Amino acid sequence: MPVPEEDRETPGGRDISSLDFDSSGILRLEWARGVVIDAPNAQLAMDRVNELCGGRSTPLLIDMATTESVSRAARAVFAKRCDASAIALLGSSAVDRVLANFFLGVNSAPVPTRFFTNSDEAVRWLTVQGHDGA
Repeated sequence: MPVPEEDRETPGGRDISSLDFDSSGILRLEWARGVVIDAPNAQLAMDRVNELCGGRSTPLLIDMATTESVSRAARAVFAKRCDASAIALLGSSAVDRVLANFFLGVNSAPVPTRFFTNSDEAVRWLTVQGHDGA
């Protein structure tokens, strides 16, 4: 399900580039290029994830390759439990890895969470995690 047009006009709505299930049942969240993720953006994203999952534990792939930064308050939001069964953080650069490692090192992730630079590896890991968690 793509993000509804009317939601794109809400505060932070344009910061989510896409949020939809792929053909293998993995929920994919892609942030807009250059976004600074603050607490309201993070909460909006997590609320949408929970809406789409409908209480079902679901693997989540977050593409953060074009994210500029993630605030401390946003990291606290992401550390809360949601409907994700496992989270793969997908990036493309050393900066992305630093952001992900900082997040993973400072916050206790509520579900298995790993950083990847390869989408196929991330999907394979999520598939295994999803079966372990189901």
